[in-house]
Parts: sequence; structure tokens; C-alpha cells
Amino acid sequence: MSSTAKNSSLRTLLYAGREELLPFDGRFQIAWRVAAQCALAALVFMTYGIPLAPIGCYLLLFIVKRDSTETTLMAIGISILLSLVVGMMFFLIRWSIDYPILRMVVLVLGSFVFLFLGAASKLGPIGNIVALVVGFIMTIMSDVPFGEVATRALLYAWLMGLTPMAIVVLFNTFFGRSTPKLVQSTILERLHQVHAVLQGAEGPDSLESLLAEGNSELNKSLGFTKLLYLCSTKKRLFLHSATVYSYRLMLAVRNMPADIPDSLRQNVLAQCEQAIVAVENIAPQTPLDTASFQDSVWYLEVSNSLRAITQAQVEVAPPASKEGFMYPDAFTNPAYIYFALRTTAAAVICYCIYTALDWQDIHTAMITCYVVALGSTAETVHKLTLRIIGCLIGACLGIASIVFLMPYMTSIFSLMLLVFVGTLIAGWVAAGSERIAYAGVQIGLAFLMTVLQGFGPTMEISAATDRIIGILLGNTVSFLVFTLWWPTSVVVAARTNLIKVCTSLGILTEKAGKTGDPATEELAAAMEEIEKVRESLQMSLFEPRNVRASADEIAQLRGLLEHAEQLCRLLPFEFSRNNPAYRQAVEELPKWRQSLNSMST
Repeated sequence: MSSTAKNSSLRTLLYAGREELLPFDGRFQIAWRVAAQCALAALVFMTYGIPLAPIGCYLLLFIVKRDSTETTLMAIGISILLSLVVGMMFFLIRWSIDYPILRMVVLVLGSFVFLFLGAASKLGPIGNIVALVVGFIMTIMSDVPFGEVATRALLYAWLMGLTPMAIVVLFNTFFGRSTPKLVQSTILERLHQVHAVLQGAEGPDSLESLLAEGNSELNKSLGFTKLLYLCSTKKRLFLHSATVYSYRLMLAVRNMPADIPDSLRQNVLAQCEQAIVAVENIAPQTPLDTASFQDSVWYLEVSNSLRAITQAQVEVAPPASKEGFMYPDAFTNPAYIYFALRTTAAAVICYCIYTALDWQDIHTAMITCYVVALGSTAETVHKLTLRIIGCLIGACLGIASIVFLMPYMTSIFSLMLLVFVGTLIAGWVAAGSERIAYAGVQIGLAFLMTVLQGFGPTMEISAATDRIIGILLGNTVSFLVFTLWWPTSVVVAARTNLIKVCTSLGILTEKAGKTGDPATEELAAAMEEIEKVRESLQMSLFEPRNVRASADEIAQLRGLLEHAEQLCRLLPFEFSRNNPAYRQAVEELPKWRQSLNSMST
């Protein structure tokens, strides 16, 4: 890559980083809630003398989501799973505590199994957390050679994980953001953006980011709403209808003709304003007269979507697919096994290094291996980069706090205030997209590792530097393992996902030809998958040269991606399906699949 291209890529990354730090609706609410929960966790850990306070607070940063209900359910799930694992560990420790080899076997097998389940099933990131707890418990057993002490250490490890989960459940019960209101605010954001485009204040391209988000997160939130009965059935059905038709509305406005008569535009704007009122009040409105503009096909599409929102017409959802707990390719795709083996190997290497050096204070090296691990080399290196940047920022904040603030702090409550401010900064960054979110998590972890060393304010800088060295060691080992052993390029997953998208689009084009109305939800899922592929291709910048695909191959994938996205935009509407570009795209769909299959071989 030439120096000019490198500079251009660097400028792009810096610009993206600056954009990621800008405020958006709900960002401060997420940040202060994270900070408040971390401060409460610090109070509980310090008051009751529970060890490993930084790890407990880190778990809060790791699991807190935008949707409070999702966070609460995840906390409950982790608590149950963690309790089961700790119960199992009681029996394993009884026959392995006196035998270092057996402890290592339990560490490796337990780590591998839960990492594999996290990668190959719906367990997801929770698998990494449980694998981390199993590995950490087995490593501390080497320092507690007596059964009673080992049992106490195990109970403390269980309490360390359970305490922050209990805080999450209690806090969100009283201060959590309402899930129905979160869905409502997202729909209003869509309608306001459509209104801005219709007014001419924004271009149709401004809808791209909202279209790329799809409907999956909103549908998940609506599922939680139904499961826990967080609002009335009538309100939930209204929000479901508005979710589907607001997405269809954005697709129609994205295809807006350039020569719209002013009278037609004003009528659509009035309907849009009426839809906004309907969603704000969660109440159907009397539709406006639209008879004067029935000769415009584009207008009919937009007006029908707005009318459906305004009158709360319910879109019948397709039957849910009965997918099992494990992914369909869980036992045939070697990538899951490679991921579990690489992560476990990196953790064991770090454990052996700090054990051989008799330097237990850098145990954060092993923790790092579990929290930075991702499926592809590029994703892992990207996460490592964010972790190093976040580590340095968090360490600077922590050391500055020790030097300039700790001498004046005499109580746990002053430490709580410090934790709140530090994690507020971390939470603000962590509330961003995946491009930057993990840097915020790492800022919080490094900061907490430096300021929470005992059971009150402390001025020990040596422990802080040891933990930072451990984080950097874990990053280095993970980088070497993930780039040297079975390295996986993001292009592999990008090709596989693009093949799925093209197959889905083929089915949708056939449906459009027969019924004239392809499912909006399926189109939203395709657009969401396209955005994920685009994000993964951007990650190729982080791949080492021995892993990175050629520039021509990446350019070819990006070209196919643009074609697929254009087809998604044109597919839903009869007026756009008469477009020659649409017909050409449909004819070329088999060629796209053939090209992708040839690339994968």
C-alpha cells in the first residue's frame, strides 16, 4: 500500500473516530446509567470486602446495552449460568486441587467448551465471560492449596460475578429506560428524518444509515415487550405496525423522484406530520384526503405507508423460524473450533508466562485474551487496537487520579464519585458503534484496575503499572496467536454472507414477480446483512499482509455489495421495478452468486 493510500486510510479512520464521539439521542442516558451502576458496584465491593472489584465493574461495562430489558435478561442469564458453572467447579476442584496437571486440563477443556459454545450458538459473548471465570478460578487455585480456602476462593469468585448482575437487575427495575419508549423514539427518529428529506433539508442519502440498521433490534425489543408484558397489547401492535411501515416508508422516500410537484410534496409532508403525531400519542389519527394524487405510483406507495402508521394497520408478521440453540453449521464449520483453540492457547500462554516469572500482578494478561477474541483476524486486531488505545487513556486517567486526587480522598463515597466520573467518560465512548465502543470498555477497565486496588482509596502506582503491563502482554500474545495460527480473513465471512444475501434476494425477486409485494422484514434483514458485510470489509485494513485479501478481490466484493444494495432499494415498489437498472440487477443475480462461489473456492 502506498504512503498516499495509507495517509488517506488514516484520515478516514480519524474522521470516523471523531464522528463516533458526537452526541446522539440516548447516549448520555446510557453513559450515566453505566457510571451509576459502576459506582454502586464499587460501594458494595468496598463495603463488604468482596475481592476483584475491577473485574466486577468491568462486567457491567461489558453487558450494559441500550435496551434496559435486554441488559436485565442478560444479567439474569449470566447469573444462572455462572451459578451452575460454580456448582460444577466445586466437584472439579475436589479432585484436581492437589494435581497441577489436572487443574490445567480443567482450565483448557472448560475454556474451550464455553468459547466454542459462545461462537457456535446463541450463547454469544456470554460464553467468553463464563470461559474467563472458569479459567480465572483454576489459575487462582494454585495459590490456595487447602480445600477450605479453595472453597472460600470459589465462593468469592461466584460473588464477584453475581454482585454486578444483581445491581443491574435492581437498577434497571427502578431506573431503566422503558423498552416501548425506546422503540417509539426510534420510529420517531425515522419519521423526522423522512420529513426532513421531503422538505428538502436533507438528501435521500441521509436515510442510508437508518436503513442499514434494519428492524432486528426493534423486533427484539418488541419481543421483550411481549414476553414481559411491558405495555398493553394494543400499544405493542401499534409499535410493531409502525416499525414495519416506517421502514417501508424510508425505502420509498429513498427512491423519491426528483421532479415532485409542490402540491404533492405538501400533501405528503402533512401526512408525515400526522403520522408523527400518531406515534407520539400512540393513537390512530383520521387520515387526510389523498384523492387528488392517485395517479402517482410513488405517491401511492408513500401514502399507503403513512396511512398504515396513522391508522395503526397491523402488518401480519411471518411465522418465526424455529432455529435451535446451536447454529446450523456449528459442527461442520471449523472456524468455531479454531476460535476456541486460539483463544484458549493465548490464555494458557499468558498464564504460563506470568507464573514462570512469578509475577501474579500481571494476571490481566490472561483476562485480556478472553475479552479481545473475535472470529476473524481483522476483528481481533481491530479490537486489540481499541484495547491498547483505551488502555493507555484509562491508565492515564487512573494514574492522574492516584497522583492528584487520591491524597485528598478519605472515604468510600469519594471513591464512588471518582469511579462515577471515570466510567461516565468510558460509558460515553462505549455507547458508540462497534467501530469505537470497545475502546470505551477498555478505558473503563484500565481506569478501574488502577483506582480500585484494595477496599478503599489507595496511592499504589506500582500495582496499576503491573496491571497495564499485563494488558499489553495479553494484547501481544493474542495478536501473535491470531495472526500465526489458522488466521481467518474477514473476506471469508464476507463472501459467505453475501452469498446468503444474494440467495435471499433471488427468493424475494421471485415473490415480487408473483405477488408484487415482497416482505418488508426480509428486505430489512437483507439491508442489515449488507451493512454488516460492508463493516467487515472495512476491517480488512487491520489485517496483516499474510492474511489480507488482494485489493482486487476486496474491490470486487464491494462492487457486488453495491449492486445488492441497489437491488434492495428498488425491489419493494412497482414503480421502481420498471427501472432498467432493476431488471439488469435481477438478470445478473445468478452471475453474482457464481462469482462469489468461484472466489470461495
